[in-house]
Amino acid sequence: MSTAQNQNNLKAQNKKVIFIITFIGMLMLSLSYAAVPLYDIFCRVTGFGGTTQIASSAPGSSGHPNINIRFESNITDSLNWDFYSKTKTVKIPMGEEKTIYYFAKNLSDEPIVGTATFNVTPAKAGQYFMKIDCFCFVEQLLNPGESMNMPVTFFIDPDLYKDENVQEVNEITLSYTFMKSMDQSKVEEQGKL
Repeated sequence: MSTAQNQNNLKAQNKKVIFIITFIGMLMLSLSYAAVPLYDIFCRVTGFGGTTQIASSAPGSSGHPNINIRFESNITDSLNWDFYSKTKTVKIPMGEEKTIYYFAKNLSDEPIVGTATFNVTPAKAGQYFMKIDCFCFVEQLLNPGESMNMPVTFFIDPDLYKDENVQEVNEITLSYTFMKSMDQSKVEEQGKL
């Protein structure tokens, strides 16, 4: 083989390697963008990490024993709000729909949009905690001094007692953390009205 042929073969191999590396890099970049929504879907389907489920209606009491539900609340340092559950605990039959209220008040001198994250403990019970309606589904705008009662309507899926991994659960804690939303555009929209 001549030197020119060797150089042509080497260039062809280099182009092939560059193409493969570029393809792998693009694939990894695509997967990194897809990771968050795919993880969210995974958590919603499996209840992983205490992710609750969304339902349209409760099946009704099923004759299973009652279960205790505790409600906790937290706020981040960036949000100057008062936030707490008006009900600390309830004891409800499995499958029965229940509505409780959280209270929020803006203690600052400016309008603020807040958003809530939630989790359920024990985490393995998350897939059986079914929300019908929740303030956590939308961002909340409170003007200075404004307060509001925010409902959470839920039930506990009676299938909890069919799952051997959670049969011993007799208390579930629903915890919310309210934080200042990164998107404060609702404040600007309100100012234009």
